[in-house]
Amino acid sequence: MKISRNEPCTCGSGKKYKKCCLEKEPSSASPDGLKDVFADLRQALEGQDFNSLEEANVFLAERVRHQGQAPLADFDGLSSEQMHRFLHFPFESEELVNYRASISKEPEAPILTLFRLLVEAIGESGLKPTAKGNLPRNFCRETALSYWGEEVHREKTRHGNINSEEDFFELHVTRLVAEMAGLVRKYSGKFILSRNCRQVLHEQGMAGIYPRLFHSYTQQFNWAYRDGYPELGLIQQSFLFTLYLLQRHGERWRPHMYYADRFLKAFPKILDEVEPSTYRTPEETVRSCYTLRMLENYLDFLGLAELQETSKELFSYQFNVRKRPLLDAVVTFRI
Repeated sequence: MKISRNEPCTCGSGKKYKKCCLEKEPSSASPDGLKDVFADLRQALEGQDFNSLEEANVFLAERVRHQGQAPLADFDGLSSEQMHRFLHFPFESEELVNYRASISKEPEAPILTLFRLLVEAIGESGLKPTAKGNLPRNFCRETALSYWGEEVHREKTRHGNINSEEDFFELHVTRLVAEMAGLVRKYSGKFILSRNCRQVLHEQGMAGIYPRLFHSYTQQFNWAYRDGYPELGLIQQSFLFTLYLLQRHGERWRPHMYYADRFLKAFPKILDEVEPSTYRTPEETVRSCYTLRMLENYLDFLGLAELQETSKELFSYQFNVRKRPLLDAVVTFRI
């Protein structure tokens, strides 16, 4: 199967091999993984005798299919094919993962705590928004005190009180996600609970509400909203990979960098999306962004993991991560 540089290229272009596909082969600058794939294919072709190009193509297609199904250390045991499904079809891959439509028992999560307070405030009469269409200031202030407690509230407001919904970011996000989920809407100049929301609350309580908030936060809400980091959409897109990591390794406390390390090992090319700065390397930016969006704003806020602070210095917040029972109640992997 070796081709001379001056022979006609097997792709059928009519050009000599050296002027055609030889130039397209992986160079020494190609990623190691790609070079390994080509080396494996070359080795597999040695000693093979094909009667036609079609027969050779069938052989190669089968070989590539098997390679795609092989577990990879960089993907923590997932195959390339499974990772592809995780990234591009996370809610359409029933052979790999199942999401519960309702939780067996009443779940607990910060987002649910805020949603309960919002439901109580809306009640039967509705809640009048501000001129900007946000939640009223007094409600935001009362909710912040109830949610944080006096000591934390005092610390968080020592440089200024809450004057708008956006000053209480967790509540702001909860309201946006609830609207995306079709649980809360505006009608006749008021925030009201949708008919579907009232029905689910009556029949299932928060055990039925949580999956709706989970799906909307995961799929519809933009995780990059207002956090000041580059877009880095792969962090949100890879949510299922982190849930898989947490299910496999989250039984005991692990440093938050344990998960950041595995994310970067799986997706090293994300560093190319970040411009170096005077203060941070691309790797530091990605690690910090992943920690905020995935571990704090997603896993912790949705009650899927608990965080345990180990040290808090200027520009160096260190904590451990452990999964909560809610993760297994929401997501089941079939791998």
